[in-house]
Amino acid sequence: MERGLVQGVDAQRVPHKGRRRRRSSHVRGVIAARAVHPRLHRIVAWASSQWPPSGAKKIAVAAILTLQVTAMVLTLRYSKTTARYLSSTAVVCAEFVKMLVCVVVLTWTYGAGIGDHLMQELLMKPRDMVLVSVPAFLYLIQNNLLFYAMEHLDAAVYQVTYQLKILTTAICTVLMLDRRLTTQQWVALIVLTAGVALAQLQPPSKDQPKHSASLSSQTAGILALLVACFTSGFAGVYTEKLLKQTQASLWIRNLQLAVWSIVAGFIGIFSTNDGAVVMEKGFFDGYTQVVWCVVVLQACSGIVVALVIKIADNIVKNFSVAMSLLLSTVVSMVFQGFEPSPYFVVGAMLVLASVQLYSTSTTYVGHLPERRAAKDE
Repeated sequence: MERGLVQGVDAQRVPHKGRRRRRSSHVRGVIAARAVHPRLHRIVAWASSQWPPSGAKKIAVAAILTLQVTAMVLTLRYSKTTARYLSSTAVVCAEFVKMLVCVVVLTWTYGAGIGDHLMQELLMKPRDMVLVSVPAFLYLIQNNLLFYAMEHLDAAVYQVTYQLKILTTAICTVLMLDRRLTTQQWVALIVLTAGVALAQLQPPSKDQPKHSASLSSQTAGILALLVACFTSGFAGVYTEKLLKQTQASLWIRNLQLAVWSIVAGFIGIFSTNDGAVVMEKGFFDGYTQVVWCVVVLQACSGIVVALVIKIADNIVKNFSVAMSLLLSTVVSMVFQGFEPSPYFVVGAMLVLASVQLYSTSTTYVGHLPERRAAKDE
């Protein structure tokens, strides 16, 4: 009788075995990864159960981004005083490093199935790759607009006007993600814009020649800067939408973004004077250990920014970057003898006030469709 029961059970398992044989290579890769790294999956499951609530997660990732960007800014400032290198090549190198980190993490996760997984995500989904290319080329257009604006505007006008990207990001968040901000949050964002502009404002020195551009030239520069602000806001919110409203993992999205950012980076290099310098002196001319630290920190910044956007949003990211500006300036004053402008104290107070205003308000009034559904229930 027991043998009959066993045979009956085995007979019932036959269809399941056939089903297992027909599993895709992607699923086999995930199963292999779990078999090879069972401890890793137990750790991830435990960490997920111990992870703090949503609000605490946003604060945690925002604090990490603030510290990370502060370290990058300080290292970048130091590298500019000790080495002569092209910033455009460092950006491309950072994207290569980010790509390598993503591949390593995905290999650790999927094990033997990593090749099939990358083939599926990068080559078998051309529509996804085209969608991810949008922010990369928007940032390329933005950089060209910023260079044009620099040539036609005073430094003070440029620094103040460019901070409008904080407000354009909020506008794109409302329009593209169907979210609503409270009046207090809009006031906080306006105060943040003014605070960052004042904190970065440098009064013109006596030896600095005055900008003698014509009115039409200055108007063209302001228009280019305003378009760059909207391009920045749109690209950031578009990336947030890709990260939150698609099924691809954070690492796959970072990998896809890195691929297109490298393409856009090389186009930016060889479409400007940097291309001639690279052809003459080499791609890594002037690179030192400090410059490579900048490259690694910038790559980490790209990953952390994507994490902040996925868990929180672009507005929280802007607050984190603003706080890192203040923190890096204070550290530079203490350890590097940096002298900020007289406007810095006022700007810093406005930034801190904006953080208080925004954090004490409701994070979001919410998605309109979700609110209506809740009321109907």
